[in-house]
Amino acid sequence: MNASPTEFRVELPLFTGPFRLLAELIIDQKIDVCDVSLARITDRFLHEGMEVVGEWTLEEATTFLALCAALLELKVGRLLPRAPVEAEEDLLGGVSPDLVYARSLELAAFRRVSRDLQDRMEGASLLHGRDAAPPPEFAHLYPDVMAKVTSVMLRNAAAAMLAAPELVDLSHVAPIRASVTDALRTIAERLSVTPEAIFRDLVAGCEERIEVVVSFLALLELYREGKVELRQGELFGDIEVTWHPEPTRSPEAPPDAELIIDIRSTFDE
Repeated sequence: MNASPTEFRVELPLFTGPFRLLAELIIDQKIDVCDVSLARITDRFLHEGMEVVGEWTLEEATTFLALCAALLELKVGRLLPRAPVEAEEDLLGGVSPDLVYARSLELAAFRRVSRDLQDRMEGASLLHGRDAAPPPEFAHLYPDVMAKVTSVMLRNAAAAMLAAPELVDLSHVAPIRASVTDALRTIAERLSVTPEAIFRDLVAGCEERIEVVVSFLALLELYREGKVELRQGELFGDIEVTWHPEPTRSPEAPPDAELIIDIRSTFDE
């Protein structure tokens, strides 16, 4: 549908078309009002839109002013600090005129502060740090930083810097009493004497439960390397171990079948 020759059109990076359609899209939350430059729309209206104002009817002019006021109030409500609202429609009709006026005063204050900060930043951008040392004729104006430093202060600083560090209290750290490496060596030595054994007998000398768990991990490592075969006739039954001095498979090769081993029976005693 062709636009009316008396209809005010806008050209923005986000939208190009009739102003009425843009306002409806913003109010319907199809376009974010913060992405629309109202100042750019105003400038375009002052330069080009005044030509079509004279041909508007009273209804068209009233609608245009109402849309402008709604967009301005919506934009101000989004930019100023405010309490959270449930929906953007609340910004159009739920704010009192006094609160809008107070927010406009706050906005004016923010603008003044922003201009002051901009001026200060522009002035600071012209400053450059001095890398050269001060001229000799001004050397007497700079205080001597070592004037109040005494030999006692130097001695104390050196003693604090060269002192031995305090020992860290490790009494709360539990010592490592069992390792997989030691368990591998122990199980391999026992299986080299008795090639066929039960896991319960292999861990008969373990005094703590952690030693049994570490020994089981070592047994699984031997199984992965193909040095032992494991069998368990029934759930919670004894784990039968068969020693193979020469690995039956490469450690990278997967086992022939899925291995399901349960060691809870070892802790029954």
